[in-house]
Amino acid sequence: MPDAPLLQPIRDALAAAATAVAGAAPPVVPLAPPASPEMGDIASPVAMTLAKAARRPPREIAEAIAAELRGDAGAAGWLAGVEVAGPGFLNMSLAPGWFAGAVAAVEAAGDRHGAGQVDAPLDILLEFVSVNPTGPVHVGHARQAAYGDSLARLLTFAGHTVTREYYANDHGRQMRLFGASVAARYAQLCGRDVAVPEDGYQGDYVVAIAEAVRSEIGDVHADDALTAPAALDVFTRRGEELMLAAIFGELDRFRVSFDRVFSERGLHEAGRVTAGIRALQEAGDAYEGDGAVWFRTTDYGDTKDRVLVRSDGDSTYLAADVAYHLDKAGRGHDRLIDVLGADHHGYIARLRAVLEAGGHDPASLEVMIIQLVSLLERGEARKMSKRAGTLVTLGDLLDDIGVDAARFFLVHRSHETPLDLDLDLAREQSQENPVYYVQYAHARVHSILAQAPDRTGSAPTAPPAALDASERALVMRLADWPTALDEAESRRAPHRVAAYLIDLARDFHGFYHRCRVVGEAPDVEAFRLSLCRATGGTIRAGLGLLGVEAPERM
Repeated sequence: MPDAPLLQPIRDALAAAATAVAGAAPPVVPLAPPASPEMGDIASPVAMTLAKAARRPPREIAEAIAAELRGDAGAAGWLAGVEVAGPGFLNMSLAPGWFAGAVAAVEAAGDRHGAGQVDAPLDILLEFVSVNPTGPVHVGHARQAAYGDSLARLLTFAGHTVTREYYANDHGRQMRLFGASVAARYAQLCGRDVAVPEDGYQGDYVVAIAEAVRSEIGDVHADDALTAPAALDVFTRRGEELMLAAIFGELDRFRVSFDRVFSERGLHEAGRVTAGIRALQEAGDAYEGDGAVWFRTTDYGDTKDRVLVRSDGDSTYLAADVAYHLDKAGRGHDRLIDVLGADHHGYIARLRAVLEAGGHDPASLEVMIIQLVSLLERGEARKMSKRAGTLVTLGDLLDDIGVDAARFFLVHRSHETPLDLDLDLAREQSQENPVYYVQYAHARVHSILAQAPDRTGSAPTAPPAALDASERALVMRLADWPTALDEAESRRAPHRVAAYLIDLARDFHGFYHRCRVVGEAPDVEAFRLSLCRATGGTIRAGLGLLGVEAPERM
């Protein structure tokens, strides 16, 4: 991804100097912070990447590149000095003019700093959360929701077109158990002595749904709620509708929305699940054995073949997933991304086998596995069970720590690792709390700008003669935002945005404590006000990608 006009001139000059020295252009020009601030503003190991091909010691190459840079008139606009360190690192100090230009560019971009960088935008279908409509969203689902929504925002910010889809597993045995559980609670409310199925759903939310259904239909099914198929269908269908409404209500509160809801039941009712299985059989990708129908997934790299239809005639989740993913693959999207829970790791090979068997590119599917989340309070973990009704719902979590803390804490660690969410820390209104720490930096920006309202739109006419180390560090961090976005987008890793924001907030707080802004010499004040505006815009953009608000006062 390009990162002009901030670091690209540096990359271009390094590439030109390296080419002149080694006789061939380097494949990449890596840039990184130096080992310590005293060594300069930015470093590059580019000489070491050329040593093998050039058959010269990397330090010798680095010395030659440094000489080229010192004599390059084009580098004069950004280079204040360059030294060689260690085995061949180039440590470069940047000119005040570069800092001024970088800050002006970031300020001008505002909340769009780093946006729209992808060279080849994709049309992406992103499916996430997809909670079965048999219970509310719990904290495990909440991690998927926070990740999926943040990923959608990140991909859109990068320049892709993203469609968000929710797949409702509204068919099969679990839905029948859910409907029977609602029916039993309804009958109990009507004064009948009936029991909830032993393997049914026991939570208080089932009682609430039963109460809602009873308020709509009265006691008309008091005696046949569990025995009449038509009555049971009423409780199943209406219970599902009310459950989905509750799910989407909680997700909306969590700032998560979808463009489309896709029904599994619709696939069955349209005969597409049966048709999908038949198509696999006709192609030789499915076969009958032991009274069941099997998908020959071992032909596509899976560890064993998988059941599509059980011996009792019931289709499996995989059978519906065959039809669903063939439907998704046929819609013309460039990329399909599934966000699945930790217990779905084995599904990756199966779903890619589905696409390949259906004549689609299996590489078009990305499956993101979200690891488990635990809630910690006073050092102890809470246990959750949907059927027993002892789960901690998303609503409970939001009531406890708020939307901002929940969103940030659920994505600030890699989705590939289990997460312990410390409720005590999330409740803290202190700089130990990472979301508070970042938001406080944004509020501080606005506090400074409020002291100079008549100069808010002013831009520095020239860079200050000298810059404080904290100013230099803050500008370099802002310049690194496009690179951080690149890595977050390409790795599908919103936690990298959270990590960047924590680092940016740390740099800004350091600047705040070392540098007075309002009341300094005009050139210094103008530069620092511009730096504050650039910082505020970048924090605001980053928090927005995570679905977190950027308050102006705290």
